[in-house]
Amino acid sequence: MKKALPQLCLASASPRRRDLLASIGVSVEVIPCDIDETPDTEELAQDYVVRLAREKALAASPLTSLPTLGSDTAVVLDGEILGKPTDQHHAACMLKALSGRTHQVLTGVAVSGANGVLTRCVETHVTLRALSDVEITAYWHTGEPLDKAGGYAIQGLAAVFVASLQGSYSAVVGLPLYETAALLRQQGLALWNGRLT
Repeated sequence: MKKALPQLCLASASPRRRDLLASIGVSVEVIPCDIDETPDTEELAQDYVVRLAREKALAASPLTSLPTLGSDTAVVLDGEILGKPTDQHHAACMLKALSGRTHQVLTGVAVSGANGVLTRCVETHVTLRALSDVEITAYWHTGEPLDKAGGYAIQGLAAVFVASLQGSYSAVVGLPLYETAALLRQQGLALWNGRLT
């Protein structure tokens, strides 16, 4: 089978975002961009994820002739952004804080193209069931939490921790597909359903 030509540049090394785009028929070239992800003083979480998504898209766009997508996801509890855990203790503290509570997952998306830089932010509410210390320790030793915002992966082993979700599942994984598809269409990209004749 002939490999499809890329339609979009993805400014991220995330295999999850690449797979999500592939699931809606969008082929990509990947140009990861390292940017400073430190939140600005008193920056709201929504502004933070949109800013990072925009900066990623703009950093990669000079390196390609394709429209460019940047995205960023943050786990937020009581207004505080929970980043990726630095070690086991940090991961355990985050998961204990999330245990038995509802938190927000904010995902910013930016698409740079013919119509400028278009952005969206999607908020999803996720409730984790109560987690025991034994479960938290066992989960750490799977290796999954280390590079995940909030210390867990909803699409992975931590799926069994999720009691309920209100909003976009794909946004929690890393890219809100409904909103992303709308942005791509605004930039003139044909999705799978735009290719039907």
